[in-house]
Amino acid sequence: MRTEEWIQSKNELISAIISLGFPEELGNEIAKNLGSPKAISRMTAYLYNVKPKSVELVVDKMLAICSDVAAWKEQKATEEANARYNEMRRSGFEEYYPSL
Repeated sequence: MRTEEWIQSKNELISAIISLGFPEELGNEIAKNLGSPKAISRMTAYLYNVKPKSVELVVDKMLAICSDVAAWKEQKATEEANARYNEMRRSGFEEYYPSL
């Protein structure tokens, strides 16, 4: 199912790219760089709503979405590390490091 979702999102993105007069290859590269159906769908919504006139605007938006995704992943990793650290503090570090 995940593969089907990715392919459908990619096809919708490519259709939006072509409808704006840009080459299909641009859509393929954008989909590859964005990587997830959710990010691809976000890009597709931007294309349909804003209708950018230049490749530069399209690529700038792709880079902005990539940056947002990276920031979100970093935030989630930080939250997970913080949760683990707090658990270690609650249960005592000796449980995790018996040699202390």
